Amino acid sequence: MGLRTDLAVEAREIAGEHIGGVEYKAYNENGLSISRLKVKNQRAKHALGKEIGTYITIELPSLTDNFNETDKRLITIGEEIRRLLPVNGLVLVVGLGNQEITPDSLGPKTSSRVLATRHISGEIARSTGLDRLRPVAVMQTGVTGQTGIETGEYILSIVKRIKPTAVVAIDALASRRIERLGCTLQISDTGIAPGAGVGNHRTRINQDTIGVPVIAIGVPTVVDIQTLASDLLKNECSDKEQKIIRPDNRDMIVIPREIDLLTERASRLIAFALNGALQNEFDLPDLVSLM
Repeated sequence: MGLRTDLAVEAREIAGEHIGGVEYKAYNENGLSISRLKVKNQRAKHALGKEIGTYITIELPSLTDNFNETDKRLITIGEEIRRLLPVNGLVLVVGLGNQEITPDSLGPKTSSRVLATRHISGEIARSTGLDRLRPVAVMQTGVTGQTGIETGEYILSIVKRIKPTAVVAIDALASRRIERLGCTLQISDTGIAPGAGVGNHRTRINQDTIGVPVIAIGVPTVVDIQTLASDLLKNECSDKEQKIIRPDNRDMIVIPREIDLLTERASRLIAFALNGALQNEFDLPDLVSLM
């Protein structure tokens, strides 16, 4: 059984740190540990199981600790997001996941806090100084079990209609380690496969399928129980151990006890940082007043 993780830094830990075709840099800024990993060729893609592109990982203090909109960490995170975005043009922000299931609610909770501005125009915008706002559209996709529509199909239909320059997709992720839950933020320009973290693979959402760049942002909220067991035991689980951790062959995940608090604060952190990245002509407190 392979170890299941959505985090590129963990894929590098599993595959080894000296794989050809991988560029890795770590640095610190405003108290945050940041790493930038670039998968540069097909060899590295197959070794890591990650698409070719850039993966930025930001290590955070536990999100059970609070923060506010004047926190300099939000500015740092926003700058990392901005580096992957087109300079100008409409951006479509998409919240993936199921609002009714707490560990899968990060996308909807975040998108509900992102400032939608595509409709703000004309004389009112000019007279209030809001004509400097970048046009942003926001949507929540739900999940296929709720809508009967593949998430990728839903997004593609909106992209064809409003023609954004990029899509920002926000979703909950899976980690291989409990200590990373609610403490790690990943930003990538490689798109996303909804549900992949819990083994529910859907059509991948990326530039090839959608037609515009797709920036993915997520925080890990779950650990697959088989991955956790194998990681703790440092080897593959025996048949006996498999029966213990997978009764009746059921897939199971582990979530932290404070998952409701983690998803709530993670959604606020991402939304504030993303608003700052999209609307860089405004200070965060001013943006919060518009939300």
